[in-house]
Formats: sequence, structure tokens, C-alpha cells
Amino acid sequence: MIKILKKIIRIKLSDEVELKYNLVKIKNPKLLNAILKKVSIIKQNIYYGRPIAKSKIPKKYKEKYSITNLFWVGLPSFWRMLYSLFDGSEIEITVFIISISNHKEYNDIMNYKGK
Repeated sequence: MIKILKKIIRIKLSDEVELKYNLVKIKNPKLLNAILKKVSIIKQNIYYGRPIAKSKIPKKYKEKYSITNLFWVGLPSFWRMLYSLFDGSEIEITVFIISISNHKEYNDIMNYKGK
């Protein structure tokens, strides 16, 4: 008999996200609830976010976190959450939340120029 194991989905926050998360908890309950909801959705479907082309992944993230994939998720008031996936083992995947940012910060991270 073959037993099929469901992969364990682990959520990990970057140091930057942990700091911002604690501020959001205090100052913006609507945004906090949206973040928690999106994380819950991502735990059910790790590919929920919109993929960012490999050529557009910020160099600083490639170097600092050794990522090879990046996804973004929209949050209220034009905030964005960026995450990457790491295949930890045959039974575990880590969803690494790299950034939670407002629209201006997101544009800076992604090196988008305003008009």
C-alpha cells in the first residue's frame, strides 16, 4: 500500500517583515487582517501570488536570500507582500515572506520608475 503524504507548509518571515508586522499590528488592523488572510490562502495554495519574472527579481534579494522565485500578493490600499518558496525536503516547503510594503516602497524595491 502506498501512503501519500501532504507536504508541510512552513511560513517564515524576514527580519524586515517581522519589524513591519509588529508595527502593522498596532497601527493598522485592516492591513493586519488582510495579511493574515493572504498567508492562510498561501498555506492552502503556495502558488496563489502572481509570479515575478526571474529577470525582474531584485538583485539584493537574490544575493541576501539566495532566492530563485518571487511572488507578489496585493493587499488593501495598494500594499504588496512579496514571498519566495523554498523546497525544504520531500515533505516540507517554506514560504518565505520577504517584504510587506506600501506602493512607493514596492516600486522602489522593484526599481519601477514613476512618471
